[in-house]
Amino acid sequence: MAFGIASCSPSEEELFQAGIEKMDQQAWAEAIVYFDRTLAQNPENASALNAKGVALFQQGKYEESIPVFTASIEADSSLYKPWFNRANASFELGKFKESLADYNMANGLDQSQTDIYYNRGLALLGLEQYEDALLDFDAALQVNPNQPLVYFNRAKAQIGNNDPAGAMESLTNAVNLDPRNGAAFYLLGVTRMSATGEKEEGCADLKMALSLGYSEAKTWIDDFCE
Repeated sequence: MAFGIASCSPSEEELFQAGIEKMDQQAWAEAIVYFDRTLAQNPENASALNAKGVALFQQGKYEESIPVFTASIEADSSLYKPWFNRANASFELGKFKESLADYNMANGLDQSQTDIYYNRGLALLGLEQYEDALLDFDAALQVNPNQPLVYFNRAKAQIGNNDPAGAMESLTNAVNLDPRNGAAFYLLGVTRMSATGEKEEGCADLKMALSLGYSEAKTWIDDFCE
């Protein structure tokens, strides 16, 4: 009888797949229950550890997710995903050096994963390493040139690199691709007025930013456009 009961209990793989189904439903806490049951059968299941870390990350539990991703890496260091995910968690906590090191490891393991370039670019931007950030943003745009957020952050790197003309070009691409990006219109307006003295065009950009809900534009408008 005992043997019959044991044989009916879900396997490690069945528990893992049940957790993935909960992830697909964005039922993060329920997914973790299944991953913990998976890990009770096999504490070295790197995929289950990584998935549990992602479920924690999705709940904003970045600190909690990091040791889980670390355990996944220790179980199988050849998988790029836990390195990438731990990098993302560190980035959310403002730990740019730690995130950069993990993005580099993830990139070394799988150079075809283009999300790594954009996210690593953001970490480099946070570290004020503008030239390296530009290389990563350019790599992301080579794969898909229709990414307004990449252009927006590329412009930030160009401003940091003292290239306002390049930044305005990137910001123009950003707002053309996403006409609802108030922050991009704001930065475009400020850059126009600060770097080139294009007051009329700059004020138009700032007013567009304000109309899109970007309230920081109001100070510039009040000071320079009225």
